[in-house]
Amino acid sequence: MVPHLLVKQLRFARSELIRCLEGVSEEDACKRILPMNCISWVVGHLASQENRLWVMWGQGQNLYPELRELVGYGQPASTPPFSEMWTLWRTITATADPYLDKLTPELLQTYLKWEDGKPLEENIGTMLLRNIYHYWFHIGEAHAMRQMLGHKDLPQFVGDMAIANYSPE
Repeated sequence: MVPHLLVKQLRFARSELIRCLEGVSEEDACKRILPMNCISWVVGHLASQENRLWVMWGQGQNLYPELRELVGYGQPASTPPFSEMWTLWRTITATADPYLDKLTPELLQTYLKWEDGKPLEENIGTMLLRNIYHYWFHIGEAHAMRQMLGHKDLPQFVGDMAIANYSPE
């Protein structure tokens, strides 16, 4: 089964995060440029969202329950180890992928549920779009942080979209 276009777009956004952060050192990834969080926080924060959406709500598992407290929205600033955040991110996205691969246009119109069983306000398709846009927001922020840290030869524009070609449903 070919993944839905939105799933391919999420995977493309993930690949752009990887491309954006290629070559960042552990030290630089943990530097905060106020008022922003640091790059390692960004990686953990995106992992936390995918854990909540596609692993916890989508599959009933919670791989890293402490992650939301460490890097979740509204939590105090933190500077988690970059290598640890990448490891969590890779594990979470790999666990999310089988769920994402099964999404159909019909399923995208259904709703995930809160822990109490009540449906979320946005359907799965909208949550998938939110996840994609969230990546792009933080990719731009990470580029800005890298510029402020003095990094040179940063990726330009959007990368090779051949992995996310448009195809009608």
